[in-house]
Amino acid sequence: MVFSSAIFLLMFLPVTFIVNFFLNNKFSNVWLLLASLFFYAWGEPVFVLLMILSIVLNWLVGILITKTKDKKRNIILTVGIICNLSLLGYYKYAGFAVSILNRLAHHEVLPVPQIALPIGISFFTFQAISYIVDVYRNDTECSFNLINVALYISFFPQLIAGPIVKYRDINKQIMNRKVNWLKVSAGFKRFIYGLSKKVLISNVLGLCADTIYSYDISLLDWKMAWIGALAYTFQIYYDFSGYSDMAIGLGKMFGFDILENFNYPYLSKSISEFWRRWHISLGSWFREYLYIPLGGNRKGEFRTYINLFIVFLLTGLWHGANFTFVLWGLYHGFFSIIERLGFGKWLKKHNVLATIYCFLVVNFGWVMFRSTCIKDCLRFILRMILPFKYTNKGIMIQNYFDLKVLFIGIIAILGAGIVKKYTPRKIADKWKDSIPEALYCIFILVLCLASIASNTYNPFIYFQF
Repeated sequence: MVFSSAIFLLMFLPVTFIVNFFLNNKFSNVWLLLASLFFYAWGEPVFVLLMILSIVLNWLVGILITKTKDKKRNIILTVGIICNLSLLGYYKYAGFAVSILNRLAHHEVLPVPQIALPIGISFFTFQAISYIVDVYRNDTECSFNLINVALYISFFPQLIAGPIVKYRDINKQIMNRKVNWLKVSAGFKRFIYGLSKKVLISNVLGLCADTIYSYDISLLDWKMAWIGALAYTFQIYYDFSGYSDMAIGLGKMFGFDILENFNYPYLSKSISEFWRRWHISLGSWFREYLYIPLGGNRKGEFRTYINLFIVFLLTGLWHGANFTFVLWGLYHGFFSIIERLGFGKWLKKHNVLATIYCFLVVNFGWVMFRSTCIKDCLRFILRMILPFKYTNKGIMIQNYFDLKVLFIGIIAILGAGIVKKYTPRKIADKWKDSIPEALYCIFILVLCLASIASNTYNPFIYFQF
């Protein structure tokens, strides 16, 4: 079930919200847990059992860590992490590993297993790992209440595509929260903004990008390549930030405050800054549970670069079992390292050039991310950087680009931070929570519902991770 579907908007959400509104916290937790499991099971009934297994496993590991006072705590934590990563590894990377083995052996050592990927497994696995690690570090108290841990791991607003929530940031809200109309209205407004990002912007640009990427790459010229790359760059931002906005808004509607996950990343002036603004919860997770335990920047420059290399390698691999994701992660790691080597000082002195540099690096990076193989990725990029070598092969521009895409593209560029940055504070404050804003939200909600009713193109990019 997806947020931008009629079944969610017109049935699941109203029923879940209305029933929850009249329950106290104790019964609300049970209700939201059942609703979350139903939400997940709607599309994958079998895999809800896998989630329940993960919940029980990590709940028991947390209790065992708390009740153990000697060095055995290390063993329990290690076993817990291995179990979590084993589930993730089997479902997400087993086929990838076997294909690499066969390629290295130059023959089929093992048949490549066709394993269906449970939606959102990367997200709820990372949440589960953060829970048991925080209990081990005494950064949060272990919960002996299975319902509380289950709700934390499976809470439907951020279950499928984040943000990745830490238990210590939400445990008090699970046990004691209040739902009031002020919070509900703020959440509903945030949800509408997120829904409009997804339905009115991302879907339009996504159809353009998918059309271009569907052509044989030999037919693409430089113009098509740039339009496809830019369309995807803004599609993925509005797709994922829109989902995060909807998750945060839904959280407020049920009494939870979920941390922000995006902060206008395309305004960044360096790749390091980009990763402080893009998918903030994932960057925070890798920094806290991998980069710092590896030594961070405390063990000399060379070790810092090795740690960054490892983090970005695994960041790419986290996104998918494909060499294009690995390349994308290492590509970002490369620019992060050269910025630390001194290039970052130059960027700080040239704000405009730094913003252009960062956007172009990110844009080329998304080509790697979107491509199905490294060869196609390189061929696509060559068409972008060698415009006079690759000319039109007879594909009419109206096949993939029209006035609607142009209009939405302009809206996407302005909405990615330009309007926010240059709107005077007084005007922004006057607009917030005003009657015109309320009317605007109603208007875009109607547009979203009309679009959902008439359009079958409605994918969420990050569902595959």
